[in-house]
Amino acid sequence: MHAMTAAPSFTVDLTPTPTSDERRRQILEAPGFGLHFSDHMFTGTWTPDAGWHDGQVHAYGPLSLDPATAVLHYAQEIFEGMKAYAHADGSIWTFRPEANAARFRRSARRLALPELPTEWFVGAVDETIRTDRGWVPSGGERSLYVRPFMFASEVFLGVRPSQRVTFCVITSPAGAYFTKGVKPVSIWLSTDYNRAGAGGTGAAKCGGNYAASLLPQREAAEQGCEQVAFLDSVEHTWVEELGGMNLYFVFDDGSIVTPELSGTILEGITRSSILTLAEDLGHKVEERRVSIEEWRDGVASGRIAEVFACGTAAVLTPVGTLKWDGGQVGTGEQAGAVTLSIRDQLLDVQYGRAEDPHHWMHRVC
Repeated sequence: MHAMTAAPSFTVDLTPTPTSDERRRQILEAPGFGLHFSDHMFTGTWTPDAGWHDGQVHAYGPLSLDPATAVLHYAQEIFEGMKAYAHADGSIWTFRPEANAARFRRSARRLALPELPTEWFVGAVDETIRTDRGWVPSGGERSLYVRPFMFASEVFLGVRPSQRVTFCVITSPAGAYFTKGVKPVSIWLSTDYNRAGAGGTGAAKCGGNYAASLLPQREAAEQGCEQVAFLDSVEHTWVEELGGMNLYFVFDDGSIVTPELSGTILEGITRSSILTLAEDLGHKVEERRVSIEEWRDGVASGRIAEVFACGTAAVLTPVGTLKWDGGQVGTGEQAGAVTLSIRDQLLDVQYGRAEDPHHWMHRVC
């Protein structure tokens, strides 16, 4: 963990109309995901002359955008996803926020947006969470989902990097992804569409990548599947990732393989954490190319014993069935032992139930 300089001082302007305690309690009992939002948000502005300025926490509410605001026309925007966790002693923590800040800077670079300093990113997230700490749910796998994002806010119709950029942080209480126990999901193999191409924005966390995955995701749903898997755009052979999750393959000798980063795969924070935890648990870990044939044949022969995916929202998700036009293979109806052991280890660190030897957790308040 690298040392940060002191966080900039942000102003906090509390809302005069906070959600009632009773209503907030109702929401936190069954928050769902991405449905409810806390009372406050953070905004800051960048211009070439002033740099980053006007960082403030204020009442959550609509953004007022001119119809000619650049982001609406050229999609120059990026975002992050992370969580805040309530520990048993009442303290609130985030998981590897500096890693999110670093990826946010990489995404900004690719989308020709100004890079936000780590101390701004982490400081803004911390200030927003502290202001709304009463919105952090506890118990089970509940958490406060944190969404930092940045967009081109200049009013200008012209294809060039925006000369005004707005940075925001909003938070949303989140319930457990699996409400009835961890169950394997089914995956549809997309052969007509690609998530990203070489030299494109696949390694950046920007909205356009997700927009491009919605049609194949709908196709997956029509085939009775919950997620869609994408192959590389050149040879249509190599497994890349799901619509918003990284993939792992557990072999019968206990080794774990995940597709290597190629410039078209998003470098997940959870992804790298799982590789470290798997090694801690004694697994041989490898990052390399995985062909779709190896996935199909490996599951069919039993050489691949488990498949799982990971992301911030669902943590670890077991993959039960891979379907494609003309066939399917599966690893069974239950989550595998290796998948569950890594999942439990990660959650125990995040919720403060286990040691944190890698110093991943960051205390907010």
